Amino acid sequence: MPLWNTISISGYHIREAGSTAVQEVAFTLADGIAYVQAAIDAGLDVDDFASRLSFFFGSHSDFLEEICKFRVARRLWARIMRERFNAKKDSSCRMRFHTQTAGCTLTAQQPDNNVVRVTLQALQAVLGGTQSLHTNSRDEALSLPTEESVQIALRTQQIIGYESGVSDTIDPLAGSYFIESLTTEIENKAMEYIEKIDEMGGAPSAIESGFIQREIHDAAYEFQKSIDANERIVVGVNKFQVEEEHQFDYLRVNPESERDQVKGLTDLRTSRDNEKVNETLLALRAGAEGESNLVPLILDAVKVYATLGEICGVLREVFGEYTAADL
Repeated sequence: MPLWNTISISGYHIREAGSTAVQEVAFTLADGIAYVQAAIDAGLDVDDFASRLSFFFGSHSDFLEEICKFRVARRLWARIMRERFNAKKDSSCRMRFHTQTAGCTLTAQQPDNNVVRVTLQALQAVLGGTQSLHTNSRDEALSLPTEESVQIALRTQQIIGYESGVSDTIDPLAGSYFIESLTTEIENKAMEYIEKIDEMGGAPSAIESGFIQREIHDAAYEFQKSIDANERIVVGVNKFQVEEEHQFDYLRVNPESERDQVKGLTDLRTSRDNEKVNETLLALRAGAEGESNLVPLILDAVKVYATLGEICGVLREVFGEYTAADL
């Protein structure tokens, strides 16, 4: 039986970095394949752990494309689990996924427009079958959200969930010619990516070679070029601009919070047993330099109040810092 309760495989940050819808599905599912294969190689039965996997996607700007993207992810994952990993249980083939609206699409200009953007993105996620949803706040591009902005984001979800009726039916857009056609198109293109990644030796190899990063980089560049050339319209940014009539009332964090945090950290380092902290950090370093499971060693360090910065500092010294491949 697996030791974890659930493990989440994220495509959200792939999309926030600039990937296309096809790439988000393909690269996220390729990561999922790597996780499943690693668990099987470790001796686990696929039907003992597959239902504990979950996914995390972004919901971007193109309403119908995003709905189809979510449908593709669900359909393709079920196919992969059945055909590739011979899963027998239906629960092993069901894709559980959380969705967050796309922070990268929200603008500092005319920030109230972001309420509309988030509403559409949340609605398309529900229509695509998400089981969990995060709605970003209208001031995402400016600051941490104010209490008023958070409430608007929450009410957006609640109105969709309780008033719209769209969650009463499973896959409500199924059967639409355009939806079915675009779903199949995205699925075929995503599968081409997955097959190419398989040829490279799987997602870890594709990441190490810089392939996935290059594909995302190129997609992000093309997307930005289309905005700069006014081929893609972002309301309030490259069209329908207005003179901002007032300064948006964004959140300002009280500087006292920083002082309280610094004092708390100083007090901790004074009151804890620093000898034990050093012992656990040395043990962590030895484990990182060898082949040990680092989770118990990290927990030992946490139990004696080693800080996150101290723990990460040890790992950084052993493993170094990630450097992007030459794109």
